[in-house]
Amino acid sequence: MFPVERLIGEFDRALRAVAGVVRATRPSPSEGIAEHDLEADTRRHAAALMRVNHVGEVCAQALYHGQSLTARNAGMREALERAAKEEEDHLAWSAQRIRELGGRASLLNPLWYMGSFALGAAAGALGDRWNLAFLAETERQVEEHLTGHLEALPAEDERTRAVVEAMRADEARHRNMAVELGAAELPRPVRLAMRLASKVMTTIAYRV
Repeated sequence: MFPVERLIGEFDRALRAVAGVVRATRPSPSEGIAEHDLEADTRRHAAALMRVNHVGEVCAQALYHGQSLTARNAGMREALERAAKEEEDHLAWSAQRIRELGGRASLLNPLWYMGSFALGAAAGALGDRWNLAFLAETERQVEEHLTGHLEALPAEDERTRAVVEAMRADEARHRNMAVELGAAELPRPVRLAMRLASKVMTTIAYRV
C-alpha cells in the first residue's frame, strides 16, 4: 500500500503536467536569442515538432513518477524524482516555445500521461535493474528523436533549436545516470516495440 499523501502528490503532479501548469527552475535556453521572421509554413512545422516534444515530456513525467512509485530502492527513487524535476524544465520550455510559435499543446495529453504512467509503474515493479533498463532505452530513443528534430528545423529558427539542444543534453545525462546505476540491457523485441510505440505517438502528436 502507498501512503495517501504520496498518492495525492502523484495526482497533483499529473494534473500539473497535463494542464501545463509547471514552472521551470532554469531559464529557457532560448532567452537572449533573437526571434527570426519565419515563413508561416516553417512556423507551423516548428510548432508541431515542439508539440511532439511537449508530449514526450508529458510522457517522461508520467514514466518517471510511475517508476519512482514502484521502485524498490530508496536511492533510485530519489534519482528518478530528481530527473523528473529536471524534465519539468523541458515541459515548461517546450510549452513556452509552442505558444511563441502560435501553436497549441496536444489534445490527447491526458491519454499520453495515463498510458506512460502505467508503463512506468510496471517497469518499476519488475525490479530496479529492469526499471533502469527501461529508463536508459527510453532516453536513448528520445535523444535520437531530438537529433532528428534538429535536422528538420531550419537553421534560422535559433530559439527552437536552442531549446531542443538543451533538452537533448539533459536526456543524454539521464541515460548515463541509468547506466551508471546498473541498468540491464532490454531484449531486442522490447526495444523494437518501444520504437514502434514512439513512432505512433509522434505521428499522432504532430497533428493532434
